[in-house]
Amino acid sequence: MTTVVEAMLDTYPADLGGVDPNRLAACIEACVTCAQACTACADACLAEPMVGGLTRCIRTNADCAVVCAATAAVLSRHTGFDVEVALAVLNACATACRACGDECGRHADMHEHCRVCAEACRRCEQACADLIASLKTTFPA
Repeated sequence: MTTVVEAMLDTYPADLGGVDPNRLAACIEACVTCAQACTACADACLAEPMVGGLTRCIRTNADCAVVCAATAAVLSRHTGFDVEVALAVLNACATACRACGDECGRHADMHEHCRVCAEACRRCEQACADLIASLKTTFPA
């Protein structure tokens, strides 16, 4: 079954310039999913009775959600593609996902929403790393 991201990449009227469409689609999808998971996790943390102990988690969730959403947006635009900008946002996204995954991981035994979020962060971090490796191969410095 084709995802919306894959369908949009398939209908793009120009060549993607050597960017691997499968890795690109996987990364965009992982970013969107992670942004949603982080937003929901931050909200769930706010609903916890001991919310004071989750301040750092809420902050990393919020930061990661914004970075993932921005990365998905940048990767969804192909006209005038700038590999340096793509690599910069991908690296930022991987860093934010690592930080959020680590923080949520610290709470995963106590809060199921943190476990789910940590997993989404890890998947997104890996999808970013896969696309970074592909782009560096396609567009060597």
